[in-house]
Amino acid sequence: MGLVLVGSSLSARTDADTGPLPLPAPAKGRGTEPTFTVAAGMSGDVFPVLAHQVSLLEPQERVWGTLTVTVVNTGVEALRDRITVQIAGWSDREVQVAEVGAGQTRTLLFAPTFLPRLYRNRELMPATAEVSVTDRGGATVFTGTTLLRMHSAEEMYWGEGLEYAPLVASWVTPRDPLVEEVLARAKEFLPLRRLPGYETGKPQAGLEQSSRAQARAIYRALQARGLSYVKSSGVLASATNRALAERIRLPGQSLRTVSANCIDGVVLYASLLENLGMEPVIVIVPGHAYLGLRLAPNRPDYLYLDTALTGRATFEQAVAAAERGLARQAPKDVIRVAVLDARLAGIYPLPRLGRDEPAASGK
Repeated sequence: MGLVLVGSSLSARTDADTGPLPLPAPAKGRGTEPTFTVAAGMSGDVFPVLAHQVSLLEPQERVWGTLTVTVVNTGVEALRDRITVQIAGWSDREVQVAEVGAGQTRTLLFAPTFLPRLYRNRELMPATAEVSVTDRGGATVFTGTTLLRMHSAEEMYWGEGLEYAPLVASWVTPRDPLVEEVLARAKEFLPLRRLPGYETGKPQAGLEQSSRAQARAIYRALQARGLSYVKSSGVLASATNRALAERIRLPGQSLRTVSANCIDGVVLYASLLENLGMEPVIVIVPGHAYLGLRLAPNRPDYLYLDTALTGRATFEQAVAAAERGLARQAPKDVIRVAVLDARLAGIYPLPRLGRDEPAASGK
């Protein structure tokens, strides 16, 4: 029996990075012992947005895992082993049972529930994944560890060709108290001091006019708060993943520092609009991002906004800039992430726990 520790993007590989670890004596009666291959994160990098979303799924629903364990049973008898995975100091334990017939291979996808520490983290930190295996009689047949790199909770992993772009909806956090604070300010910029969201009882033209007025009020409230452009999008990652990841401030952080780049601003505005029950869209183009707002339910008309101009232009200028920018893009270069669609697909907000908020049980 041997364990191979490797890094992988989505699935286990057979080429060892580190070679086999020291192993305990094989359990008796199992014949030729199986091999356990462990793939850790994205080439060893664990991004909280991915780890959080996959941990919300049952094992049979997952298409990838924070850790992947592949069992190759080269013996003459079926095995039924209990595999336990835990990232020491960072996660709970997850246990799965591997039932593998003689001569067969099975891959198990692990996504243990993470402790609040993961969502407080703002730096690249080392961690140790612990894997242990017991047979049907309860005897330990393997224990081993592998190193992981835990990323900041603010770092988005886009993937090749922006394949994980829908996960950016995780940064849309409509229930953040600071989001509520901005909305309380925004209503003061409207004649009746109301932010009703979609006023579906109105005629179509009036409904769309109301939606525009509310978007303008939110824009003015953020201007009054002093929000302005600061890039700050770099990440610390392996050479493999550096170009595929980006720092995105959570809305609460943008509001605390009154700083936001284009994508920070888009998820902030989307949070404010989702809070009102409206339908924001995150529009990603090469090198930039825009906010979209559906002006009325079940209608094709959208308002677009260049949120990066919040600190230095009027609302009307930011709308015009977005329209010009989108008109220059080929349709194939535009990615639209509708927040409502993301929620229906099971993509939920990242936990808001930050450095200045207490963690449960002191963790």
